[in-house]
Amino acid sequence: MEKRTVLAIVLSSLVLFAFFTFQNMNAPAPEPAQTGRQEEAAPPVTTPVLAETSPITIEDDLFLRLQEEDGPVPYQRVIIETDILQVELSNAGGNIVSYRLKQHFDFGDPVEMIFTGNNNESEAFAVAFGGLENVIGGRVQPDRRNFHVRQVSDLIVEFSQIFLLPGGEQFTMLKRYEFQPSEYMFELTVALDGGHSMNSFNFNGAAYTLIFSPQIGPKFDKLDQRYEYRRYHTYRGRLNTERVNDRGPTVITNQPSWAAVAGKYFTLAALPYLNQFELAFSTHSTEGVPDSSHLYITRPAANTSRIEDRYHFYLGPKNEQNLSIYERGDNNFRLMNTGLVALSDTRGFLAPLERGLKWLLTMFYGFIPNYGVAILLVTLVVRLIMFPLTKKGSEASIRMQALSPKIKEIQERNKGNPQKLNAEMADFYKKEGYNPLSGCLPMLLQMPIFFAMYNLFNSHFELRGAMFIPVWIPDLSRPESIYDFPNDFSLPLLGWTAIRLLPFIYVASQMLYGKVIQTPTQQGSGAQMKMMMYAMPIIFFFVLYDVPSGLLIYWITSNVLTLVQQVILNKYMKHKKALAGEPEAKPVIAQQAKSGPKISPKKKKKNR
Repeated sequence: MEKRTVLAIVLSSLVLFAFFTFQNMNAPAPEPAQTGRQEEAAPPVTTPVLAETSPITIEDDLFLRLQEEDGPVPYQRVIIETDILQVELSNAGGNIVSYRLKQHFDFGDPVEMIFTGNNNESEAFAVAFGGLENVIGGRVQPDRRNFHVRQVSDLIVEFSQIFLLPGGEQFTMLKRYEFQPSEYMFELTVALDGGHSMNSFNFNGAAYTLIFSPQIGPKFDKLDQRYEYRRYHTYRGRLNTERVNDRGPTVITNQPSWAAVAGKYFTLAALPYLNQFELAFSTHSTEGVPDSSHLYITRPAANTSRIEDRYHFYLGPKNEQNLSIYERGDNNFRLMNTGLVALSDTRGFLAPLERGLKWLLTMFYGFIPNYGVAILLVTLVVRLIMFPLTKKGSEASIRMQALSPKIKEIQERNKGNPQKLNAEMADFYKKEGYNPLSGCLPMLLQMPIFFAMYNLFNSHFELRGAMFIPVWIPDLSRPESIYDFPNDFSLPLLGWTAIRLLPFIYVASQMLYGKVIQTPTQQGSGAQMKMMMYAMPIIFFFVLYDVPSGLLIYWITSNVLTLVQQVILNKYMKHKKALAGEPEAKPVIAQQAKSGPKISPKKKKKNR
């Protein structure tokens, strides 16, 4: 039993170690997606130029009419504010240059969802006249000239301008943004109108490319795949994760319903209305922005004098509360069954367990609005649910003590004959009605709960910035610290950037826990149990050093509660044995066995 117990612990520990080693590794870099056109010689690029003669105004029906007005268009910014958003738009191209989430914060400031780097103005939702190859290749640039501005309402703004083609044809372009109260989704309309002077919009095989770049927020130092990452998703009945690297653009050819760039807690999702659009992701570098993430939507050429395309963009928290309204139709755009909620959904075989733990966590938070306290209560519930198995495991250990002398006798009798030893041991266990793995079951069942807890603490949106203890544990989704090294210093080899207290508390609780759960026979079993008692907690001290503080709080609390359970069970079993009149098992003392036969002291002779 002791060897099997040690084997079960070692196996579960190795699973844990492998889980944390590979959890945050990047996926293997794929070959760049091929479109079959990139190796061909690029055709000459037709670039419209701005017509300086006649600016335009936009009627509510989006038809364009010309008005005579002299002079250049001045630079202008427009602020759109709702109860949850503050959006700043520029008439230089009609782009969004700032998109702040008023209810979510980074270091006390609202989260900025457009990460530009080096204070450069972004190209978020910029339009370039041409196809994907010309845009990414740099042969066509997004238009950044000043557009005319029309503020339709507090939540609707339009940007428009007239362009001339080399052949003398002219067309007008309109970009119309419409925001809604209490929603992170907005509508963007892009309209091109050539009137009677154009028969088609075809700029080298495409009408235009809509670009989101260089990166979604909030601001970060690097994508370390633990505290921040980027995933590239498409949706066509189910959520797919696309493989994107910096070797070239990844072109999506299966016409998905939508595409998304997702971070750990926030996401950008684009819903174009025509399934002929060409979608692409790219991570090509942008000056001043670490690990850029670009999204392109190319509108195919159109044999018509007017095109008008509507898009919906979701730019906000990646949580079920905000995304689920686009499944139910409970939104101002009347969108239903979009599948956007899949961005927040928990996937994998542990998904049901993780959802159950999330439900418990949310319920306790409703009673006591502190997620640290909620974690303690969830841990208590888990330990109570596990108590019958813990009790069964303790009873199995006690039973093992009673069977230990007979087991040792069988082992001594069959030294050098492992086949016969295994056969006799199997017969012995069957005769006694004892399962040698019954004591290991509670330990093995804790592994899926631990993994589900890790995923929950690492991705549950509501834990982002959730404080437990002021100053010490201000964010349960990140590791705590009692001292941060200055000037971005990190310890060589270890890579530590701070001194953390919770990992030390974890090691102490784990060693104390291991000491208490040992049976008397296990206390003298030598190197194996010492390795499990001391070496494994130290190994996991390094593995768990930088995990979210919420996870360590769960594990430490679980150790303490299990320790209390074990003390109570030990007293219960001792009392039960006393009532049954069974002798108490004595611990085996290893040192006595090493020192040779016991020598009894000489008896003093009595004087007669």
